Amino acid sequence: MGSEPLTKTLPDPTQRPEACVVIWDGQCRFCRQQVERLSGWDWTGQLSYLSLHDPRVAQLAPNLTYEALMEQMWVVTPDGAQYGGADALRFLSCKLPALWLAAPVLHLPLSRGLWQRLYRWVAQRRYRLAGRDCSGGTCHLHVSEAHSVAPTKPPVSP
Repeated sequence: MGSEPLTKTLPDPTQRPEACVVIWDGQCRFCRQQVERLSGWDWTGQLSYLSLHDPRVAQLAPNLTYEALMEQMWVVTPDGAQYGGADALRFLSCKLPALWLAAPVLHLPLSRGLWQRLYRWVAQRRYRLAGRDCSGGTCHLHVSEAHSVAPTKPPVSP
């Protein structure tokens, strides 16, 4: 895949069907750092991990498009419920004891929209936040994609 290896091995979803599956961008250095952190907070072994680039994602969550997967991290529960982006963080804050202190802030009444906007802002800039030294050049490709998708002003005709 051209991505640098994680410093620790993450639990595989095929070996833990009872675990919630975190679907993340395995080609993003920033994402890898966050998933390693998340894995360290999973003291009770409730999560397994799958890169969105893994073909098994299509079997696990066939309704999620590549674009939706690239926009945000997803958590899929054993019963098939799906949480994306800020909603995934809010779900995890109730699931993992290490994140319980964050739950009251993430679940403040009327704060969901704020967390979604903040999550989208970080997610859209994750390749720049990771630095430009990603192995395989994936950061450069995705930063270029982000700029090409951004709306531009139409050319002014003379």
